[in-house]
Amino acid sequence: MKTTLTVTNRGAITLPARLRRALGVKADDQLIAETTPEGLLLRPAATLSIELYDERRIREFAEAEAELAQVLRRRKKPAR
Repeated sequence: MKTTLTVTNRGAITLPARLRRALGVKADDQLIAETTPEGLLLRPAATLSIELYDERRIREFAEAEAELAQVLRRRKKPAR
């Protein structure tokens, strides 16, 4: 699908509804604009959730790592 877009004096463009529907782009979706040898590429921006760890959660990770290290040491076969 091809369409002509107009850039406003503020640099905004409007994607026609037909194009938004075809691409599954909804209000407040973020796009990444990238220059390529062929021109401008617009693609969806991936949004990933993040988790911030408090000291208690960090200790849980450390304990799990220590437990895993013990299991791996027990599994390690002695060299002959």
